[in-house]
Amino acid sequence: MLLHEKLRNRRLLLASQSPRRRELIAGCGLPYDPAPKYDCEEIYPADLPAEEVPLYLSQLKSRAYPAALAPNDILLTADTVVVLDGEVLGKPHDRTDAIRMLHRLSGRRHTVVSGVTLRTPQRMQTFEARTNVWFRSLTDEEVEYYIDTFHPLDKAGSYGIQEWIGYAAIERIEGSFYNVMGLPIQKLYTELNQFLDQ
Repeated sequence: MLLHEKLRNRRLLLASQSPRRRELIAGCGLPYDPAPKYDCEEIYPADLPAEEVPLYLSQLKSRAYPAALAPNDILLTADTVVVLDGEVLGKPHDRTDAIRMLHRLSGRRHTVVSGVTLRTPQRMQTFEARTNVWFRSLTDEEVEYYIDTFHPLDKAGSYGIQEWIGYAAIERIEGSFYNVMGLPIQKLYTELNQFLDQ
């Protein structure tokens, strides 16, 4: 049985305001309901290794969901970070911070890590995906053009791979393209299928 058929008697709740995550789940043909927006302070321990931050935060978001889950509900939470030199590059604070981040990524490889948590009233499962991304060297003019034209202040690492910078500046990737967009949709499809069979 195909996954979308298995979900007929379930309600997949996507707890994310990201239009990219919604687009990816819809593109994969999975029926879902957007969960109501709720507050979750995304704070993690200072000594937590950078690669483990999205796993921790996806579980934190899941536990912070304020409503009780119905027996047929599956809550989906996710977090994606850019890791460079063992440091998390989150969403930039402002234009200056965005420019600084892109200059750090320029001409180098970084890793995009996503943590995804699936939860029902009975159980919770978390998995991760990692993608290596190589940027060519960027000029000051290119960095400023991208920041001022696309305003990527809502994106981890100050860029969206589906935008101009992905076409013009990313030399190659190793791993899931969609993970860099914010959700490792193929792995989610596989993990959700197994989750429903358990």
